[in-house]
Amino acid sequence: MSRRDQTEMDPLARKVLERLLRSADKHEAGTVVRRPVLTNSALSEYRELRSLKAKENFEAVLAYAQAEGAIMVQRPRHDPQGLVERVELIDVVQLAAILGKLPHAMRVQSARQTLTARFDEHPILNDVLSNWEKLKKVRGTGPDAADNWAMACDVISYCQAQVALGATETPVRDASARLFKDSKRIESLVPCLDVLLAGNVEDDARPEAEVLQELGLYREPQPARLAGNIVVRRERGSFPLDCPYGALPPSTVLGLESMPSQVLTVENLTTFHVWARQHCDSDVLCLYTAGMPSPAWRAMYIRLLSVLPISTPVLHWGDVDEGGFRIAAYLSRCATEAGHVLRPWKMRPADVPDSQRRVAPTRTVDRMVKYACEAGWNDIAHELAEAKLVAEQEG
Repeated sequence: MSRRDQTEMDPLARKVLERLLRSADKHEAGTVVRRPVLTNSALSEYRELRSLKAKENFEAVLAYAQAEGAIMVQRPRHDPQGLVERVELIDVVQLAAILGKLPHAMRVQSARQTLTARFDEHPILNDVLSNWEKLKKVRGTGPDAADNWAMACDVISYCQAQVALGATETPVRDASARLFKDSKRIESLVPCLDVLLAGNVEDDARPEAEVLQELGLYREPQPARLAGNIVVRRERGSFPLDCPYGALPPSTVLGLESMPSQVLTVENLTTFHVWARQHCDSDVLCLYTAGMPSPAWRAMYIRLLSVLPISTPVLHWGDVDEGGFRIAAYLSRCATEAGHVLRPWKMRPADVPDSQRRVAPTRTVDRMVKYACEAGWNDIAHELAEAKLVAEQEG
């Protein structure tokens, strides 16, 4: 047997050797302590073969692998011609080559080389690689998908450049065709984009539309939803918002003709609808962020805040979780740019009913504290570190 005969390798022998390779990968990754070896249980199918020819074909593959220095085959001491009873790994690189594969450690190293230039801009890639090293997938991907992660980095850079040029809304398939000559490629990268944008491999996956809107991409442009008895200045005139709310293209919202008593942003749609029904006749301007708001929405938000007196309270109400405080930190930067200070609304741990509290992992708490500090909410950051909980806004 030669290496060019890999495709004709005895199927059972390939199955057994691939099992040994997987065991070697686990041992190399530190997920198992036991050294890679095949014993009677792993060789049971071979031992149960009834055909002498089938046994010879199986053993010929093992003999070849042993001659190549990949494995050591052991038979009973008292019967050197007896059935194989043990197969030990000698050289994982040789074994992988015989199978036409690469060891997992080499695949991770190749992925690291592909992504090294992106680490400064996206340090979360270190966590992605760390997971791969431990044989854990990230959003269904392993080291063989490193090129997809590199493409996702390119998408983010492209979108940030577009926004800097004033293009705050771009059809996703147009952007994909320009970047990759494939109109659907960006949509296939959404799981990678989500992790890169959130900076966390452990977060729950967000809806595709929410990930794309953060970049200023869309399949169908989404309107901004605003509620309150407020007169909004638009391209074709100034009009009061409808009851219970108005839905407008964010780029057409130019300013305000009546001054709200305060401005409240709301992260979740259900909460926004409840607020709008109850308070649409009030002089509070309430805006739905749709999760992490889009560049077009953020530009509208800054325009609206810029015309308000500094004394006007600017508040945010979101989930008491990592994503909620990440959004708050982003909105806080927008408010600062417009000359205001963002304040929290019902986002203190003490505001969460006991029935809605869930214990948060330490890493999640750390990131919530980080984002709360970035929002300028240092007192809440301290409370989060003590409470160690998460809760959804709807609760």
